Amino acid sequence: MSASPAKTQRGIQSVEVAGRLLQALALARQPLPLVALAAAAELSSAQAHTYLVSLLRLGLIKRTPGDGHYEPGPLALRLGMARLAQEPAYRLALPQVQQLSQDTGLSVAISLPTPAGPTIVHYAHAGKPLHVNLHVGTVMALSDTATGRAYCAYVPFAAWQGVWEVQHPGVAKSQLRHFHEELDAIRKRGMERAVDLPSPGVTSLCMPLLDAQQQLLLLVTVIGSSGVIDAGWRGTVARQLRGCIEAIAATLPDTEEEAA
Repeated sequence: MSASPAKTQRGIQSVEVAGRLLQALALARQPLPLVALAAAAELSSAQAHTYLVSLLRLGLIKRTPGDGHYEPGPLALRLGMARLAQEPAYRLALPQVQQLSQDTGLSVAISLPTPAGPTIVHYAHAGKPLHVNLHVGTVMALSDTATGRAYCAYVPFAAWQGVWEVQHPGVAKSQLRHFHEELDAIRKRGMERAVDLPSPGVTSLCMPLLDAQQQLLLLVTVIGSSGVIDAGWRGTVARQLRGCIEAIAATLPDTEEEAA
């Protein structure tokens, strides 16, 4: 006697329709006007507006100042951060990063690779206040930050091409080729830095944490005031950052052993 097919569980259609709007926003990776968002979710503008009112009340979406376009809201951010924080590499990195911040007296950020770009999931404040707006949930710019460039160096181009095009509309192909050459240099030295960029007076050094297959797990960035932080490739901070990455890597589970 053959087993009976599993019954399809009953759901709430209106919730699933609202989910289509959220999915459309996630895929767009940029704020959308009502007409475009409704079309992406295969709804009429009138239908979409009704759902959007409820999603706004819940905080799953919000509207941008000025043009009033729709984008993910604070509750969506908190849900996303909660999911990212469950990554094993993040949990293993947290105590090491906190220790690095104490040892250097500098702020240290953990960023995870996401479809939107490298996103800060932990920020340990230390040292003097910096004139830079960094916090959990900040998505780092691809070409203007050490974290963004390190991310691009270790993530396939196809994964960040869309973000690049949004951040650099109309940029010549020659500039992108030059950027790829910079990424080759980052991979060779295994570290990237930014001095007085994108914020004057702020310097950062960033290193990736890779798994056994050389896939990017996360990025650790040390941030401090220019002139205070040692930004040398072989300087004190670089050595401490490298030691932190090596300590995290030593605690990662062996994927081959787990598969066995």
